[in-house]
Amino acid sequence: MTPASPTGTPEPLQPPSSHYENFPVASWLCPPRLRPAITAIYWFARTADDIADEGDARPAQRLQDLAACRDDLLAAAEDRPGSGRWPQVFGALQPVIATFDLPVALLADLLSAFEQDVVKQRYGTEAELLDYCRRSANPVGRLLLHLYGVNDAASQVQSDHICSALQLINFWQDLSVDIPRGRIYIPRELWAAHGVDEAQLLAQDSNPATTKLIAACAYAARASMLKGAGLPATIALRLGGFDGWRAALELRCVIQGGLRILDKIEAMDYRTLAKRPRLTAWDAALIFWKALLP
Repeated sequence: MTPASPTGTPEPLQPPSSHYENFPVASWLCPPRLRPAITAIYWFARTADDIADEGDARPAQRLQDLAACRDDLLAAAEDRPGSGRWPQVFGALQPVIATFDLPVALLADLLSAFEQDVVKQRYGTEAELLDYCRRSANPVGRLLLHLYGVNDAASQVQSDHICSALQLINFWQDLSVDIPRGRIYIPRELWAAHGVDEAQLLAQDSNPATTKLIAACAYAARASMLKGAGLPATIALRLGGFDGWRAALELRCVIQGGLRILDKIEAMDYRTLAKRPRLTAWDAALIFWKALLP
């Protein structure tokens, strides 16, 4: 979150590099003409996500701040003055919305997911969790497709598979971080299927049942990711030339980054209740090498 000052007004937004990320954002691989737009979208999403997650604000204050962020989003979309609380975010985002005719509903979906994070700490079914992914992750992929001029339904579905997989992978690698905060993303119906109860998860008990549960979650995330694996080729074809090659390679790096995290989760015997896997410089080199392969 953009940290709150003693008066309750957020401090200036920090650049994306101030946050740990497993997956590239507006890297040197993406077409240079689109980097400012991609960065503006990322700053908006990162700021709103941090409002929901970071700091010690009470839930009511977080929801109030997210509502103010939504008002500023609508103001930016309508070219009206906003509250001025996040000038770097909306100063960058407003011209991007206008220039690229961004679907503002997708940006609003992100806010909806972050609002849900404030009030919902448990999920009963996989359908509930995937609906959260539909609003928390999938809009980012669709916004990028929009910037690339790729708007066919098949590509959007592939993008949704990739983005939902990335969100799920983040959940399964972050169990040791999220659970102490009281947030459990593994759906309750999966606990029952694997003979695991909430007490075991809250205790971060790595035993045969919990590791099999996390293994099943990781397997499903991998299957989702692979369903979108054909999208880079489509993007390369649609954009054409060097821009198409760069954008496709960027997406292949994202895909390989997610798969690499799953490999690391598997290598630690799915014990992410106790420890969070991290990508190293060696992993980054391996991801890039695999992304270069046909």
